Amino acid sequence: MSKITFIGAGSTVFAKNVLGDCLMTPALQGFELALYDINPERLSESQTMLSHIKNTSGSTSVIKAYTDRKEALRGAKYVVNAIQVGGYDPCTITDFEIPKKYGLRQTIADTVGIGGIFRNLRTIPVMLDFARDMQEVCPDALFLNYTNPMAVLTNVMNTQGGIKTVGLCHSVQVCVKGLFENLGMDQTGVKSKIAGINHMAWLLEVSRDGVDLYPEIKRRAREKQQEKHWDMVRLEMMLNFGYYITESSEHNAEYHPYFIKRSYPELVDRFNIPLDEYPRRCIEQIDNWKKLKQDLVHNSELHHERTHEYASYIFEAIETNVPFKIGGNVMNTGLITNLPREACVEVPCLVDSSGVTPTYVGDLPPQCAALNRTNINTQLLTIEAAITGKREHIYHAAMLDPHTGAELSMDDIIAMCDDLIEAHGDWLPAYR
Repeated sequence: MSKITFIGAGSTVFAKNVLGDCLMTPALQGFELALYDINPERLSESQTMLSHIKNTSGSTSVIKAYTDRKEALRGAKYVVNAIQVGGYDPCTITDFEIPKKYGLRQTIADTVGIGGIFRNLRTIPVMLDFARDMQEVCPDALFLNYTNPMAVLTNVMNTQGGIKTVGLCHSVQVCVKGLFENLGMDQTGVKSKIAGINHMAWLLEVSRDGVDLYPEIKRRAREKQQEKHWDMVRLEMMLNFGYYITESSEHNAEYHPYFIKRSYPELVDRFNIPLDEYPRRCIEQIDNWKKLKQDLVHNSELHHERTHEYASYIFEAIETNVPFKIGGNVMNTGLITNLPREACVEVPCLVDSSGVTPTYVGDLPPQCAALNRTNINTQLLTIEAAITGKREHIYHAAMLDPHTGAELSMDDIIAMCDDLIEAHGDWLPAYR
């Protein structure tokens, strides 16, 4: 019996989307869906919820919960990762509150920026533990990483963990749809090409019947920017740098040095930037779980419709040899020629029975590559810190972060990093 292992299965809503999709996919019938989570209560809830979907769908798959991670991984053909190390309380709170004492404000703090750096530092050791287990019990498994910070963690699993890993993010799938809906444009027959790095990939081409749609997009964007709306940062970046970015405006506000600035506080209001957005979402999700729990876990008639999540489509393409195209995060093996080879990049990939095959992109527009490199610098120094255990590389990563470096002095950056290391305590390994 083939096996799909889901690590972080206590993320019940996401487990429903990914594994519910697998239960609905003919090519994946008869698989074992192995669930693992460090929270036994949430693990049990996800098992119950998926059992409801199995019963209502008539799936022949087997759902099994494990308390031993290595046993959950043993013999897996596919592994899905959706963990968060440290959770909202204490680690997300720490990521936001300590920088705030230094006057450094954030919106999401899960990719780069000071919050992204420390999320990486506490997650990388856990991911490498997964890799060591997989090398022992399922060395040939395909690892699908959904956990942020996407680029760094996918990079580490490939280069340090020796595990065949593809990172998956929703931003590519919803990029064109969200842009066209916001600008009141028809999406019918639109063709697009997207490449770059995770959360900062570029809509390089967008056309219909061979006609470039960018002139009309930019015309409407200039009009749209005259009013408050949810996507002002990305439209402003497009109007100044020429191309639309995949990930949301609240994310991109903190990836660049242009929007959250103590010297220009009016920019936060002008571009409708939601400071401290991620903590608000965390609190809202915690509050909403009671109702969701009733709807998902205590509903024996629970049905599921297949979502747009890539995972089941990837598994299906490999099992059936019917090709499927995804936007995947992979190592830059000469795919984007003006980004570093050490970087993890987000490019179109073809999936079939031979696995996931990334496609060649070539050079990005020079200004787009330059913006990507500002974030790659911090990513690579964060990996260096995690692998060497040297505290100085944490400082380097933070100093090279565009937003942090634009707001704080080097002395303040070092002091802030020291405070964050101390506050994290046992959530971080020792840095010398």
